[in-house]
Amino acid sequence: MIVYPCAKINIGLKITGKRSDGYHDLETFFFPVELTDILEVVEAEETILYVYGKKPDCSMEDNLCYKAYQLLKRDFNLPPVEIHLFKRIPYGAGLGGGSSDGSNMLIALNKLFNLGLTDHQLCKYASKLGSDCPFFIYASKLNSKAGEGIYAEGRGDILTPMIIPDLANHKIRLDFSDIYVSTAEAYAGLNPTRQTESLKKLLGYPISEWSKRIINDFEEPVFNKYPVLAEKKQKFYEEGAVYASMSGSGSAIYGIFAT
Repeated sequence: MIVYPCAKINIGLKITGKRSDGYHDLETFFFPVELTDILEVVEAEETILYVYGKKPDCSMEDNLCYKAYQLLKRDFNLPPVEIHLFKRIPYGAGLGGGSSDGSNMLIALNKLFNLGLTDHQLCKYASKLGSDCPFFIYASKLNSKAGEGIYAEGRGDILTPMIIPDLANHKIRLDFSDIYVSTAEAYAGLNPTRQTESLKKLLGYPISEWSKRIINDFEEPVFNKYPVLAEKKQKFYEEGAVYASMSGSGSAIYGIFAT
């Protein structure tokens, strides 16, 4: 079974407060992009994970693909599997690569062993892996060329399909760097937004107005520590982007260009 975990960008990211469970409430628009990892899962004599390409610095037990397998194994009589993960999405970039891998592992196991889980049920498992993991259960079914994405609230697990038709007429470019920004590091310097308008309302404005209205709350603390990322964003504007931003908690920068 082979699946292709895609990356995402966040168009706008408002942190609206801290929750009693330790997470933060947020508003963001998840939008899938074409960059993918490649994940293959086959039945085997023992469970083992092989990682190729942009290898994350973590043990097999800490990898979200392995955690996803263990999560389903608790409820289903799964045999051992061999996992081959070819990483092309850089980690620590705010593109959701690890979360996408974990969610797609759930999807692959569900198909490979005919578990019969619905997307809603898969989302419940995915939410145990990470806040943005539920989005990736639906990501492969979205038509980004038509501007389809998902508006997320709560801790990122309250999902509402949303279409921004104007995105269909634009091209997205990504800029990676060797800078790794951990989520904990990004949250450490965060000041929750004071904007009163909801992000959903702001997304209704023409893309040409987004640069004046839509922000990523993580940019200020991350840019203060890594000024080169702010320079990359500015370079996109100099090259003609109608909107540019850091994705998630960083460090990838994207620019939206009219085609």
